[in-house]
Amino acid sequence: MTRGTRDETETTTGVREDRGPVVSSAGLPEWLDPVVRASRSVEPRQLSRFLPPEDGRGRQSAVLILFGEGVRGPELLLMERAGTLRSHAGQPSFPGGALDPEDGDPQTHGPLRAALREAEEETGLDPSGVQLFGVLPRLYIPVSEFVVTPVLGWWHTPTPVGAVDPAETARVFTVPVADLADPAHRVTTVHPRGHLGPGFTVESALVWGFTAGVIDRILHFSGWERPWDRSREVPLDWHA
Repeated sequence: MTRGTRDETETTTGVREDRGPVVSSAGLPEWLDPVVRASRSVEPRQLSRFLPPEDGRGRQSAVLILFGEGVRGPELLLMERAGTLRSHAGQPSFPGGALDPEDGDPQTHGPLRAALREAEEETGLDPSGVQLFGVLPRLYIPVSEFVVTPVLGWWHTPTPVGAVDPAETARVFTVPVADLADPAHRVTTVHPRGHLGPGFTVESALVWGFTAGVIDRILHFSGWERPWDRSREVPLDWHA
C-alpha cells in the first residue's frame, strides 16, 4: 500500500485489522528524493543537541512535516499557535501534539497516528490525501518536556485547510521551500537568555525555535541550503 495512510490485513477470523499508518517512499515526486535520503541517514545529534532524556522522561508527541506542491513549487504546511495558549503562544509550528492512548505504541505507529490526527484536528486537512514517507529521529523540547517524533509527509491530494479552533490555532499557511532557502529570509534569533538559533522571516511571521531548527536541518541535509548571513540577528520577545 503506497497511497493513503492506513494498512489493513485480514486475520485468521476474517476480520480486517487496522495495523496503522504506512510509511512508503513509492511514487513520490523526484524533488523529494533528497529529503528521503536525508531521513534515512541523518543521526539524532546532527539534528539537535536536545535529545530525549535517557531515563525516559518526557511526554511523547509528534509533528507532521508536510510537503506539498503549490504555484511556486515545493512548499511546507505551517500553522501559528494562538496567542492565548500557555505553551509556545503565538509561535509558528508544524501541526502536531501529544500522543493520545488511542494512538497506540509510541515506539511504532503511535507517532504516525498522532501526527495525522493532530494535523486534522488543527488544520482540517484530510489525512487520506497524505502519504507518510519518513520519520526523523526523536528530539526533545526542554521548555515543555516534549519528546517529539518528526513525521514526514507528501500532500499528494491537497484539501482546504484553516484554523479549526481559534482558541488553539491563529492561522494555517503554506511557505514555499524557495522562500525558506532564500538568504534574504534567513536570520539568527537571539533568545533573551542568550541562546542563538536559526530563524525564517516568511509569510509575515518569524519562524524560530524547534520548528526553525528542524527546517534548517532539512534544508542542510537535503542540499537545499544556500549560504546566508548568520550575523543578521533578530531578538525574540522577553516571554519567548
